[in-house]
Amino acid sequence: MKSCSQCQQQNQEDARFCHQCGGSFAVESEAPAVEPEASPPPQPQTDADLWKAFIGSHADSYLKTFKRFSGPEGPKFALTWHWPAFIFEPFLWFLYRKMYVYALIYAIGPAMAFYMTQDLSADIIWRIIAGASANYIYFWHAKEQLAKIKGERATGGETRQQLLVDLGGVQPYVVWVGVGLLVLKIGLVIAMFKDSAPDGPKGNPAKPHPASLTHV
Repeated sequence: MKSCSQCQQQNQEDARFCHQCGGSFAVESEAPAVEPEASPPPQPQTDADLWKAFIGSHADSYLKTFKRFSGPEGPKFALTWHWPAFIFEPFLWFLYRKMYVYALIYAIGPAMAFYMTQDLSADIIWRIIAGASANYIYFWHAKEQLAKIKGERATGGETRQQLLVDLGGVQPYVVWVGVGLLVLKIGLVIAMFKDSAPDGPKGNPAKPHPASLTHV
């Protein structure tokens, strides 16, 4: 029940006019419901957050290794070892981490060395070079790309987040490409060794006739 402001008569809640004095009730307009705005995803703020967001998987392990490349006078080279770059195809690891120039170098270099020498040790040498330098190369790659991302500060967080996705992280499809190329490479090596294997003697050699051993 609601009362009339003029005669104080009680009326039904849905009444628009007072049934005693005829006074009208003010129609209360319902305030439109304001939907809360969706909050944007949290953006990395500190340098450590940016490095972790850029590296993605195994970020803590890489950052621990990267500390060896920092000195009081600036970045410096330190000998480290990267097992994935040595065990797997080096160019696939560089491609996996989106370092396309180095992926091209390690795709052409070992192939040319093997073609010229026909020696599998050339591939081992390239793998050793990759294992010893991969961490340092990745450190500089991440440093340069993060400098580019930080330069987009004025354009807003969405652009920075998109750059972190485009330039950083990994390429998961490379794993399956690597499996296919590894099978192909093994097949080519086996075929090459089969083609280069010397042919053995076919059949038993003919024995000289006894008459040919005697003088006439």
